[in-house]
Amino acid sequence: MAVPGFGWFWFADGVSIFGTYITAQALQILALLTLGASSFELGVLRAAQWLPYLLFGLIAGVLIDRYRRKPVVVGADFIRAAVLALIPLSAAAQVLTMPLLIGLVLVFGAVSLAYDVAHQSLLPSLVPAPLLTQANARLEQSAAVAQVGGQAGAGLLIKLLGAPTAILIDAVTYLISGVVVARLRVPEQTIPPQPPAREMGSELREGVRWVYRHRMLGPLTLATHAWFLCTSMVSTIYVVFVISDLGFDAAVYGLTLAVGGVGAIVGSSVAVRLGTRLGVGPAIIVGRWLAPAGYALIPLAHQGISGIAVLCAAQFVFWLSVGIDSPLEMGYCQSVTPDRLLGRMRATMRSMNRAAVVIGAPLGGALAVWSGQRTALWIAVAGLAVAAAGLTGSRFRHARLEDYGRSDQP
Repeated sequence: MAVPGFGWFWFADGVSIFGTYITAQALQILALLTLGASSFELGVLRAAQWLPYLLFGLIAGVLIDRYRRKPVVVGADFIRAAVLALIPLSAAAQVLTMPLLIGLVLVFGAVSLAYDVAHQSLLPSLVPAPLLTQANARLEQSAAVAQVGGQAGAGLLIKLLGAPTAILIDAVTYLISGVVVARLRVPEQTIPPQPPAREMGSELREGVRWVYRHRMLGPLTLATHAWFLCTSMVSTIYVVFVISDLGFDAAVYGLTLAVGGVGAIVGSSVAVRLGTRLGVGPAIIVGRWLAPAGYALIPLAHQGISGIAVLCAAQFVFWLSVGIDSPLEMGYCQSVTPDRLLGRMRATMRSMNRAAVVIGAPLGGALAVWSGQRTALWIAVAGLAVAAAGLTGSRFRHARLEDYGRSDQP
């Protein structure tokens, strides 16, 4: 893609995502092995990162649409670097506790909310609409590569240096990302005079109506909420199942997630071609069915080499599904949405998706405590299958690349 500025944007995104995968693993290992967290506490920790999306997500979308997006992206990167650095500092001072860790993750999540909305709303200012799917596929590919390196590297870093040091490395990646984006020239549209604060409610409702009343975005969004609910249940259970139940160490845990990254690379590499051949709707639906197929392998795993192989296969198939549907979904949503609604569209979808995580993560932990890890995993897999069936039966199965540019269609 020969689009000025996109290469550096892509680089900054890849660097920060590399570190994010390290922290995602390190936080759970730190809580589980150092602070002695239970499955339920791990669920609460995961929910804390996404709680701000539930509380402030819609408002964030309105505010991001009122201002330039690049300064928000840069500022959020710098603030997140500082917040993450406090975790290893607290651990070194021997004052780190689960309540403090949850509090820091909560702040991190609030800043990430602003970043996510601005980041995805900034991309259409760099890339023309016909190339958005390709651009998102590139971002998904770099995320997948970062997942392979980040997850595998995280396991080794945690084993050799400890989880706090691994988190400190992620803080550095956010600094690098912020500096790169700060130097980027982005031709953002001129921001019109800001409306009175009393109009925020009407702007918020406009964004919500656009997402849920759109003939294609509506069913896609509802199915995605269910997807996030169920996958967050699995993510919470998985670390305890692999390390505590099956007895594998952090390196093996990271290896299985790294193999998932390989699946994401494969999926994102074929996403555009699959979307062109089948249509956006059918291609995304294929991805949604691969998700429960992959995760259904996890509760079948046992100790030993064969168990590691089953877990690797499960993560490969699941992340293959993510690699297929994520760039297609993002490109489609960005292309059918007018620029003035991009922030609100992204914030509405993102905040409700994260609200599903806020519910699903502790729910998965509670189910695991109540019924056992394997039973809870089967419940989550069944939920993914129901969500995929619902999307298959909806009008979204008719979504096509030709819909791009028809941003006025309700």
